[in-house]
Amino acid sequence: MKLEDATLGNRLKELRGQHKMTQADLAAAVGVTRKTINTVENQIFVPSALLAAKMAYVLKVQVDELFFLEGG
Repeated sequence: MKLEDATLGNRLKELRGQHKMTQADLAAAVGVTRKTINTVENQIFVPSALLAAKMAYVLKVQVDELFFLEGG
């Protein structure tokens, strides 16, 4: 994989579903808007390290289980 061509993939929707959480539920738990969660899920927005850590904490996974490099 060429790192300069890699993008950040995520399992956010899958893990939210396992916890029976809506985008709004997760947004409230981490202190952002539902739209922010939506844009992260759809790979439009790359979250800060702090937001990624908060989402992983709420979803009870490690950050690298939630986000991963893909492509490249």
